[in-house]
Amino acid sequence: QVQLVESGGGLVQTGGSLRLSCAASGRSFRDYPMGWFRQAPGKEREFVATTRWIGGAAYQKWYTNSVKGRFTISRDAAENTVSLQMNNLKPDDTAVYYCVASSTRGLILSSASNSGSYDYWGQGTQVTVSS
Repeated sequence: QVQLVESGGGLVQTGGSLRLSCAASGRSFRDYPMGWFRQAPGKEREFVATTRWIGGAAYQKWYTNSVKGRFTISRDAAENTVSLQMNNLKPDDTAVYYCVASSTRGLILSSASNSGSYDYWGQGTQVTVSS
């Protein structure tokens, strides 16, 4: 049974940093996309960032525009994990953050931000940024 377990959420002031981690179990996702979505209160779930394996230990990374330059997604294939380093956090970043993984290798850019492209979801971790 596949499980994705997030950790690292919490409360931080504007301009602060947090690092989210997600550990996958039940199968290896080395060759498969893993990423992050988030959902703020009263809003739809939205794409944050994702990774696509391009060979060896290399991954292509995609971000939503609002987090480019502030968030960095990374993979550890050996540990079967994906992380999200979040810097210069803003109140608009307040949300529940979900780790996601896909069982389809061939993720393309036009599908990367679509929640339907991901088969596995974590339970979510709360990130709150105070002003």
